[in-house]
Amino acid sequence: MTTLWNLGGLTWRQLGKNVWAEMSEDRILGRAAELSFYFLMSLFPLLLIMVTLLNRFVFLESALRTGLFKLLNAVVPKSASGLVDRFLQHITEGISGTGISFGMLIALWAASSGMVAIMNALNLAYEIDESRSWWKRRLVAIGLVIALMVLIIMALTLVVYGGEIAQAIAAGLGLGSTLTTALRIAEWPLAVAFVLLVFNLLYLYAPNIKHRDWHWLMPGTVVAVGLWFLASYGFKFYASNFGAYNMIYGSVGAIIVLLLWFYITGIAILIGAEVNSELEIAANKGRRA
Repeated sequence: MTTLWNLGGLTWRQLGKNVWAEMSEDRILGRAAELSFYFLMSLFPLLLIMVTLLNRFVFLESALRTGLFKLLNAVVPKSASGLVDRFLQHITEGISGTGISFGMLIALWAASSGMVAIMNALNLAYEIDESRSWWKRRLVAIGLVIALMVLIIMALTLVVYGGEIAQAIAAGLGLGSTLTTALRIAEWPLAVAFVLLVFNLLYLYAPNIKHRDWHWLMPGTVVAVGLWFLASYGFKFYASNFGAYNMIYGSVGAIIVLLLWFYITGIAILIGAEVNSELEIAANKGRRA
């Protein structure tokens, strides 16, 4: 990690030029458009799995909807977050206790397809060929999807129940309201930390890189998450104040908005991968020298 954060001997200007050149060569805008399609197709199966798993715990399922809407509404235009909330309400009302296992397997397979697309795109960014068999790739993709779900549930629990958890801990330790206030202040920074961890896991395990050292926080992760937040807030402001997607696209306007947000997400992920790739190439050259 230290070598990467030292830019592998590159200056910031050289790194920027290299990343810009690779972005054009790898056609990341087209790749991001491909990813946005897979993200959209994977989102609803992912939500179905999460709701199904939490269905027996009514208070947790309700918290999922509340917390997810709160998090999405912070970075996604209201029409898109409302679409997700309506879907959650629909599947919550329609879930039954029969046929869940088989349906969950199908949903997990569908959700992992988006992860496979990320793996292929990151391989291109790192300029490496895919040597893993199809079933190994799928297993890695499913593992990453499961890790993603666990992190999402943890983040939602923190956002929804952070105050109650802090109060319980504070009461047990006799800290009064100090811990509760501190956790409420740190609620959103901790949510950002979960996002950083998700991006970092993608860069570590999705591409076909063998014998890779563990990095707690890669430079490309910080770049990607920073760009993602800035672009998401910018797009949300534009869609809320100047966009006319519902007027142009009618009833599918919310889906178009969600698809565009996924497009922005894909661009951010790929730019972060290009940054990490250039730094690792430079670091390897430095070690050989």
